[in-house]
Amino acid sequence: MKQRGFEIVTKANRKFADETILLPQRSDAGSAGYDFYSNEDAKIYPGGSHTFFTDVKSYMLDDEVLMVYVRSSMGIKRGLNLSNSTGVIDASYYSNPENDGNIGIALRNIGSEEVVIQKGERIAQGIFTKFLTADTEEVLNESRDGGFGSSGL
Repeated sequence: MKQRGFEIVTKANRKFADETILLPQRSDAGSAGYDFYSNEDAKIYPGGSHTFFTDVKSYMLDDEVLMVYVRSSMGIKRGLNLSNSTGVIDASYYSNPENDGNIGIALRNIGSEEVVIQKGERIAQGIFTKFLTADTEEVLNESRDGGFGSSGL
């Protein structure tokens, strides 16, 4: 039984259908994070942002989440952060009907100079972790119907 990992989204949901997609991987055996790669060259101007679609989806157990963070080299050396601070990829995002779980990573330039990201560059890292739920939990929906923001405003 598969527990957690990464797959390429279906061809119909890929943003870069003709590109070779690199699945996230850890830099070394001691790394907690799985590095995500850019599929494109992009410039991010000061105050601007860009969403990088990875064409990758993630599967995990129902009581797990993939937390996505900017790589420290992006934040410290290049003045980039995630537009939403931390990405939360729920287990229910996998293979959703809207985009098949295509993980998008939005980077914002908080520096004073433009930043160039090159295709193949590592831009963020994802860490799998368990989460807890409240005893008195009531969920809004039994299942997920879409992609970004589909679990509620």
